[in-house]
Amino acid sequence: MVLKMSSAPFISVVIAVYNGSKTIQRCIDSVSSQTYPDKEIIIIDGGSTDETVDILTANNDKIAYWVSEPDRGIYNAWNKALDHVKGDWIYFLGCDDYLWNDSVFEKMSPHLIRAQKKDIILVYGQVARITKDDEISCIDGCSWDITWRGIVIDGICAFTHQGMFHHRRLFETHARFDESFRIVGDYELLLRAFKKGGQACFVEGLIVAGMQTGGITKHCIELVKETAVARRNNGLKVVTIPWLISYAWAISYPFLYNVLGDKNTRYLLNSGKNAVTNISYKKNAVFNKNKE
Repeated sequence: MVLKMSSAPFISVVIAVYNGSKTIQRCIDSVSSQTYPDKEIIIIDGGSTDETVDILTANNDKIAYWVSEPDRGIYNAWNKALDHVKGDWIYFLGCDDYLWNDSVFEKMSPHLIRAQKKDIILVYGQVARITKDDEISCIDGCSWDITWRGIVIDGICAFTHQGMFHHRRLFETHARFDESFRIVGDYELLLRAFKKGGQACFVEGLIVAGMQTGGITKHCIELVKETAVARRNNGLKVVTIPWLISYAWAISYPFLYNVLGDKNTRYLLNSGKNAVTNISYKKNAVFNKNKE
């Protein structure tokens, strides 16, 4: 099946929010201020009890569709949003996060066009992790070869969804998010889509979004355990050396956070994750070369 061609791909931005009145306006503004015109915002609110609904109402002219009602978590919200998106490409943004500057979509658009020509269903850039004091703790994002190995072979979440643009065919071919997961539904979807291989396009040097540290993924031990379930469900080896290392990191996270603080802890964890995935990738490359 050949992807639909378009000179200017339409981008649907999906935002899930619950009691996000402190940050949702910044998030909306970062999308609406994009210089790229072919876009829309879809917001699924989980029945907020703070001022979030008032903010959404005030931004009605910027939002293509929004609803406020109880849901069963972020992946249920994202799945509901998929019923309303019109875009060729779908981008998921956290309510605490924001697009890095006003030209992100404009800079990403040529890469989306090239990806469509090659039937590539995932394009991604980099993500800056931002502390509560608005400091950059680290920049996430590396080549697809390394990212794929981290996700599929090593069993660690070597990606950030805030940098990823999903072609709608990804969901048509591989179904939607598994709502039984609380934290790693996006990881599990990538396993389903790419466990047998496949290409994605990495746009090096393009920071797509600022991602607020903390949030649901601060529950590191639960994240690692859910990763194991996702791999088991997809028939992949669960206990790998990188996965064990990530479990050790998760156990030590609270101690490191108290001693080093948010910025330094995130930097250390990210450096460790990158080191593990790079070592694994290089060892595999050497092994394959020796086999030749």
